[in-house]
Amino acid sequence: MFIDYLTLLLTNMVAGFVLLAAFVVFDLGGKDPRRWAPGFAVTGFIALAFGMHLTMTWPLPGPFNSAFGEMSVLFGALFLGASLALALGWSLISLAIYAFFAGLAAIVIGVRIIDLGLTQRPWVSGIGFILSGLGGVFAAPALVWVTRFRWLRFAAALLLLAAAAIWAVTGYASYWIHMESIRWLPGQMRGK
Repeated sequence: MFIDYLTLLLTNMVAGFVLLAAFVVFDLGGKDPRRWAPGFAVTGFIALAFGMHLTMTWPLPGPFNSAFGEMSVLFGALFLGASLALALGWSLISLAIYAFFAGLAAIVIGVRIIDLGLTQRPWVSGIGFILSGLGGVFAAPALVWVTRFRWLRFAAALLLLAAAAIWAVTGYASYWIHMESIRWLPGQMRGK
């Protein structure tokens, strides 16, 4: 059985979406959003570093490197950017605009995963990408209308938590499967 580090990326994404949901509810437009910068930085670094590796080396079969790697790069760049912006007191609007386009890409990938029947559970993965993408697409409206429509904060947080729940189920189930794959050896240990 092949073992990869998508579990790490999925767990990181779960943590990132939960952090973002908490930030949106408790501190978006608040007095001291800087306290969220370290969590966003850790999330962003892991997503960017391993997403770049997936994108550049293609260790996974088929199109999964593009789907998971490239989306992880965009996710990581957004979280690192948000971390920097929060730490320095910059506006988040340019990142929200960027998130719109990254979100559209995630939605396209989710629909295509369902359409092609990719992954072991295409509907779950597809919906995970679609919900994640919707989080990006609605980032700018949520940011702009945060004070005008307070209910929008909670709707955005619920959307992010739904995406986190799907990726949590997928990621933690994969950890469970990886742990029973004790006979698998990396290429270096097999002499390849």
